[in-house]
Amino acid sequence: MKNLKLTGHKADGRKTIVEVGGLRIGEDLVVIAGPCAVESEDQLVRTAVAVKEAGATMLRGGAFKPRTSPYAFQGLGLKGLKILDKARRETGLPIVTEVIDTRDVSWVGEYADILQIGARNMQNFSLLREAGKSGRPILLKRGMYSTLEEWLNCAEYILAEGNPNVILCERGIRSFETYTRNTLDLSIVPAAKAMSHLPVFVDPSHGTGVLGLIEPMSLAAVAAGADGLEIEVHIDPSQAMSDKDQQLSPDAFKRLMRKILIMRKTVQELAKDVEP
Repeated sequence: MKNLKLTGHKADGRKTIVEVGGLRIGEDLVVIAGPCAVESEDQLVRTAVAVKEAGATMLRGGAFKPRTSPYAFQGLGLKGLKILDKARRETGLPIVTEVIDTRDVSWVGEYADILQIGARNMQNFSLLREAGKSGRPILLKRGMYSTLEEWLNCAEYILAEGNPNVILCERGIRSFETYTRNTLDLSIVPAAKAMSHLPVFVDPSHGTGVLGLIEPMSLAAVAAGADGLEIEVHIDPSQAMSDKDQQLSPDAFKRLMRKILIMRKTVQELAKDVEP
């Protein structure tokens, strides 16, 4: 991967640390939690309060939703961003939300702490460049058919615009398997960390699409060395307007957070045991 001038390892061996809202992403274990989509003020604020109480450190929520069907719920747009801003003020949680259009980058960046570029837009090079110019940290999801080299080259587009704050996020790839929504490729976590200095997150919600797999895949991601997780949580999953089958309830998320922290501590202790 000789063309990776900016995403490849730095000469001094330093890893990139992205600082957002007092968090040091790449050093701290960060858990981003919240609903697939912002549906109402009550839904989002209640979910935000619940995930913070459970231990989440950032809030996710889609104001713009690129959907397979043009007739599916597409998000609340500007109204959704304002609701996210209110939830941030009430909880103190930094916001992660997706941007899907070059024309929206600057004003979405006025509300979001981190701009997310979804799998469908990973190779939208105009959007990558515009996001790079925004100065906001970027969470770059891996495309569903993309290799590690293609993913890192897309991160190059952002870095080349002078924005060093890029976070990679594995969210599952397409395979012949039909039991899961996608095939969560956890081998990509140590592979990406071996090739790049950028933090690597895992999204087990989109990565599996199966409620019962989110917990084991979250724990496995931490064991694999992920710097963070992005998990979908809804105050009432049965009433969700999108992806209801992969959104955890607050109680389920609270139980999962306890296990994530135990797994993180175990991984850290194991690392100490093998140090020379």
